[in-house]
Amino acid sequence: MNRRAFVTGLGAVLAGPLGARAQQAGRIYRVGFLGTSNPAANPDLSQAFADGLKELGYVEGVNLILEYRWADSVTDRLPTLAVDLVKANVEVIVAPGNASVLAAKRATSTIPIVAPLLDNPVETGLVASLSRPGGMVTGLSFDVSPEQATKRLEFFKQLVPAASRVAALWNPKYPGHSEYWPATRSAAASLNISLYGVEVLADEDLGKALAAIAKAPPGGLFIWADPILHARRREICEFALKRRIATLGPNNNFPPAGCLISYSTSLVDLFRRSAGYVDKILKGAKPAELPISQPTKFELVINAATARGLGLTIPQSLLLRADQVIE
Repeated sequence: MNRRAFVTGLGAVLAGPLGARAQQAGRIYRVGFLGTSNPAANPDLSQAFADGLKELGYVEGVNLILEYRWADSVTDRLPTLAVDLVKANVEVIVAPGNASVLAAKRATSTIPIVAPLLDNPVETGLVASLSRPGGMVTGLSFDVSPEQATKRLEFFKQLVPAASRVAALWNPKYPGHSEYWPATRSAAASLNISLYGVEVLADEDLGKALAAIAKAPPGGLFIWADPILHARRREICEFALKRRIATLGPNNNFPPAGCLISYSTSLVDLFRRSAGYVDKILKGAKPAELPISQPTKFELVINAATARGLGLTIPQSLLLRADQVIE
């Protein structure tokens, strides 16, 4: 199958043998993980990170202690949890997502922070530049570039050609998201899609947002990724399917919850690769000098059961292009 990949030219920043590397004899490494959701929400992601560390010779219970702190999709809890990790004397904080990174940055100026996925890290001020981040933050970019936004909407339009009016369910206050809005609207317009926003700033806003959508159902619902919408993705997808609204998800965790289609950077790949940054830092590398990596693996996922529920026929071209088809 044809798999699209963007190669950043950063070379082998994280290159190294896949097998376990020799660590300092008798040393126990302590790594913090500041999660926005909870362990049950995305067990594959935290497991991918732990597996990545294991491949590099770090084994929980042997030479590694992983200190997990979970916000249960309540971002207001992140600052307290970040301080708790600092008190636990972790050597590195792994902070998935901009909200976690900001909380970690406010909690410490001395502990390195590795972000498995960053949204617009330069534009939001999380790092000075992609090549030389400066400060204590480094990691990998989720990268919803204009090209990716266009490709995502192109796939959606191929599957739902009649969709001319699409609602974007999103939180413009979530760090990094507002920077994506102009490019996404421009991409939609190029495909003759009228894209409008429906805001969800807090958990209690979702019911009102869905009620507003139900009053004038659009041809599609583009769900953005923030902790609230991610945690309630199944509820949102069920709402849309009952009203025969096709759903476009922000990442590959959404189709298993009933979303029609998603095209995005592979989250599992990002979390696994973030272990390489932790390894480098534990061996003495400075986060300020470790370039931000761009995505190299993208996945198209289609939920065939949802397509049937909407009366849609999946084009053969999409079936051949898909990395996963959920029956």
